[in-house]
Amino acid sequence: MAETIRKIDYFYIETPNKPGEGAKVLAALREAGVNLLAFSGFPVGRKAQIDFIPEDTAVFKAAAKKAGLKLSPKKTGFLIQGDDRPGAIADIVEKLAAANINITAMDAVSAGAGRYGAIMWVKAPDIRKAAKVLGSLAAPAAAPAPQAEPAPPAPAEEKTC
Repeated sequence: MAETIRKIDYFYIETPNKPGEGAKVLAALREAGVNLLAFSGFPVGRKAQIDFIPEDTAVFKAAAKKAGLKLSPKKTGFLIQGDDRPGAIADIVEKLAAANINITAMDAVSAGAGRYGAIMWVKAPDIRKAAKVLGSLAAPAAAPAPQAEPAPPAPAEEKTC
């Protein structure tokens, strides 16, 4: 089975690098019903950066505003999901390298049950080109289910006199 690859919106915040900061932010998002496709946090100097890839950008932005989070401007990345196999990520990065596209950052993980997932970023000027290259790896979209023909109208009831 081919990979499922889609463009995603990405935001980050900076917080104090101390215990509980991430928990506080994630709790606020949970309470607002935000579903995250991916999340990452790491130290940056004396602060921490928390990255969010929301399933629904509008819901996420509203929840972040309500929680008082100062979001970065929206950036674009890619979410890649597929059947795990040796070299799954190598296949992807080789295609991008052949197209002279540099990967800014990438995180990949085995999801268990024979699946893997990855998030990846390229420089803004390379997003369209990367989408085209990655699109050649993506599974074709499923054909829409055929529409059932409407049932013919029931025959008019005949009346006898």
